[in-house]
Amino acid sequence: MPLQAFLSNRIVTPDGVRPGAILVEGELIRAVLPRDQVPPHAQLKDFGDAAILPGLIDSHVHLNEPGRTEWEGFETGTRAAAAGGYTTLVDMPLNCLPATISVEALEAKRQAARGKCRVDWAAWGGLIGTNAEEIEPLARAGVSGFKCFLIDPGVDGFEMVAEAELRRALPHVARTGLPLLVHAELGGPVDEATSRLAGADWTAYSTYLRSRPQEAELAAIRLLISLCREYRFRLHIVHLSTCQGLELTRPARAEGLPVTVETCPHYLHLAAETIPDRATPCKCAPPIRSSENRERLWQGLRDGDIDLVATDHSPCPSSMKKIEEGDFRKAWGGIASLSLALPVMWTEASRRGCTLTDIARWMAEGPARLAGCDSRKGEIAPGYDADFCVLDPETEFVATTDRLYQRHAVSPYLGERLRGVVKATYLRGAPAFVDGEFAGASRGEELRRLSERTTAVARLS
Repeated sequence: MPLQAFLSNRIVTPDGVRPGAILVEGELIRAVLPRDQVPPHAQLKDFGDAAILPGLIDSHVHLNEPGRTEWEGFETGTRAAAAGGYTTLVDMPLNCLPATISVEALEAKRQAARGKCRVDWAAWGGLIGTNAEEIEPLARAGVSGFKCFLIDPGVDGFEMVAEAELRRALPHVARTGLPLLVHAELGGPVDEATSRLAGADWTAYSTYLRSRPQEAELAAIRLLISLCREYRFRLHIVHLSTCQGLELTRPARAEGLPVTVETCPHYLHLAAETIPDRATPCKCAPPIRSSENRERLWQGLRDGDIDLVATDHSPCPSSMKKIEEGDFRKAWGGIASLSLALPVMWTEASRRGCTLTDIARWMAEGPARLAGCDSRKGEIAPGYDADFCVLDPETEFVATTDRLYQRHAVSPYLGERLRGVVKATYLRGAPAFVDGEFAGASRGEELRRLSERTTAVARLS
């Protein structure tokens, strides 16, 4: 591959946005320099006023392959990712069959992914009540960390973990040094709330919201912080929906506990007051809460109490969303948003005075640190992979099905006017998506956990 120079008036680096050129040699960034220092023999790609961000990283996706490829799959999921500016996905261990709860299942996933991925990917391992002895072998096999549920996940093939089972597994998790990602809801408060809804109208979003009270999240977070204090494992709270959770995680972090937090675009964009009845594409768990809650989540992002934004891309066949019935109790709880997450986030962030540097921190740097690929992904800096998202941040568009690219054209964002158009996505120096078209072959690779920040720099020597 010839020496390339990617030019822009707005390059989003860890030190801010600046004009210049990104010099790329092979698959790596060689330098970020002024335009007048570009070697004369470099092949130029000038994006003008379009911004170049680091390739986005989504540390929370459900690609569902093998076993449930009819829900999504590596081919369609990574296609949607490339169209959305993502260059790396980390796949959750459930919804696929077999679930990624053993080395054997991990190898089946690797086989299923071969030759299908338009972006790079990695895998989380699963923690269930019966696989404590698989945790350390999975770590040695290269997973990025582990995921568990404290409540029934609602899908065959993956089980929740009770406190006693979690205690048996946590010494293994702590020894690996890898993070444990937890769906932080407890079943008790959910069961109690649901029992009070006998005869309620389940086509009303308000009914579903009452069935998943904030206390389910808060009780889970209290338990997890206590366990983190006892076992000193790396705790990551996935898809935080209640701002009140930050009142628990903030002092835990101040205490020095290794606790990180994520939230999702749908919690930062949608609000319970504006979700119509029967609008089952908006169902997710935990649920979308009030506009006041949304604003406090945004404040948590700005204050650094929330570390990253991940999509929780959770697709399913249209029939499972019960769109015709409009029944929130029966509908699958998941939102698929890989191709639209960046415009959704930028629409909201720009309204609140946030910058593209903030977006890069929340959607590239933070997820890279969590997934352990921050020695080569998540920044525009020398020694890093030449992964780029080229964004026109001023242009608006209406979200239509032809912009989704995922297997099933279901989204709560359809019909909305959003800001920010992904013009191109480059994976390790080569185009993956340009001006609405997919470019080249599917050349995505698996990333296995990297622990040394010197690795990428060494690759330049």
